[in-house]
Amino acid sequence: MSPPGASPRILIVDDEPAISDALVYALQREGLASDCVGLGRDALATLRANGHALVILDVGLPDLSGFDVCRELRRASDVPVLFLTARADEIDRIVGLELGADDYVAKPFSPREVAARVRAILRRARVVVAAAPTATPAPTPTPAVRPVFAVDADGARIAYRGVWLELTRYEYRLLATLIDSAGRILSRPQLMDRVWRDAEESMERTVDAHVKTLRAKLRAVDGSDPIETHRGLGYSLRRDLA
Repeated sequence: MSPPGASPRILIVDDEPAISDALVYALQREGLASDCVGLGRDALATLRANGHALVILDVGLPDLSGFDVCRELRRASDVPVLFLTARADEIDRIVGLELGADDYVAKPFSPREVAARVRAILRRARVVVAAAPTATPAPTPTPAVRPVFAVDADGARIAYRGVWLELTRYEYRLLATLIDSAGRILSRPQLMDRVWRDAEESMERTVDAHVKTLRAKLRAVDGSDPIETHRGLGYSLRRDLA
């Protein structure tokens, strides 16, 4: 991330100079500085060496796909990612969201719209970052303690059976919403309204993608799946876990 007090710096990863130049200009008009690279490996090296507040990532890179770059990035960083792609198929958007992307824009696009989406993502990211706890051993949280789940709302984090989960901002919001409504079935539109209320052009399939990643993280703790699927209706958290 950018140093405290510094203007957010954006990394643009695209092998087409005309696109990169247009994005640099649009971001400058928003008061945002940027760096540009054209290869996925260069992007990973740059992100390891320098702090960036957000990555604009083209899917069709010459060496690695943008999906591969994002997958590698997510092993060590939760920096927000906005995908750019010439492929507007829903399955590609779902793959990007499953990998932890924050937004997805299909080419051709308006650079001003991309800059506006970057601003929106940064606003959401700052809310979570501002509430993030320091890297110290976690005491048993006092807010919203439950027999199985512990929700630390101030720190925007959730523990499951005593294990703090590594969650993206939307995974945190989704799981917190299910915990607050344990035993109640929430439809996809209801979850979209509560969790993705400030995200542009999100789809109901986004809910399915994030439920899938949440289930994987919960199973990694004790092998169980506390999230129940109700076909044609939506999802719920088992009532006995509230």
